[in-house]
Amino acid sequence: MLFYQFLESEKQFSHHTVKNYRRDISRFMVFLKAQSVADWEAIDEHHIRQFVSQVHRQGLGGKSIQRLLSALRRLFRYLLTNKRIRNNPASHVMAPKSEKKLPDVMHPQEIEHMLLAPDDQVLKDNPLMVRDYAVLELLYAGGLRLSELIGLNVSDVNWQVNQLKVSGKGGKERLCHFGKNAGIMLKKWLKCREMYIKSDEKALFISRRGTRLSASSIRARIQKLCQEKDISQRVYPHLMRHSFASHMLESSQDLRAVQELLGHAHLKTTQIYTHLDFQQLAKTYDAAHPRAQKKK
Repeated sequence: MLFYQFLESEKQFSHHTVKNYRRDISRFMVFLKAQSVADWEAIDEHHIRQFVSQVHRQGLGGKSIQRLLSALRRLFRYLLTNKRIRNNPASHVMAPKSEKKLPDVMHPQEIEHMLLAPDDQVLKDNPLMVRDYAVLELLYAGGLRLSELIGLNVSDVNWQVNQLKVSGKGGKERLCHFGKNAGIMLKKWLKCREMYIKSDEKALFISRRGTRLSASSIRARIQKLCQEKDISQRVYPHLMRHSFASHMLESSQDLRAVQELLGHAHLKTTQIYTHLDFQQLAKTYDAAHPRAQKKK
């Protein structure tokens, strides 16, 4: 469908986002077929509401339905622009409200334990372990999304100021900082990388075969490393980003700066981490205030 080409070329949506749009719209097309609706012009707001009610009954959550409606609205805007329809039937349909779930974070001490690398001799014998520690260091040091980390090339590292040039959502570029520890591990990995590199590969993080490291490989390697360290909490790449944002906001109290560091288009997205900060303050209050403590 030309719509998906439009999303990738004109709107510069990521492959992952386009894949989600395909899945959501395919689900809608199955619904339309069951309703014997075969023409775009025949779709009205009632059909959209029926569809939302159906997927909600099937157990789809509010956030997932919001994403689904977003896909449909964009599809109908595209059809409207190309004069295939006369109005957008999804424009006024709202998703059912869902309970806001705060993102998980790791305690700074837990992250310190996770990032504590073995001695140099162990790393020398396990070059891919060096890569795994460098991946974790950068995820936490820069608050990177997994897709941003995977897309990094060697040329994106600015060693003069310890910065990464990152391509975020919608192809928007931003600069991410990384600290001393991340820099040390990254330099170690660049030396190990030469063992696996193919002449035409530009990726910063590569596999044993010399190709750009995949998302599934990174998730699997992180889980393996955490199992070896007896870390009970489920650790996944985006947890590093949540932890980075929470820890930065807790220390700096600068919401705008954290927004820039994360590459959020809207401040509202960043504000969820203020709730995490307040939650921590509430725990501290309950533990410390004499009148807040439960009597034994």
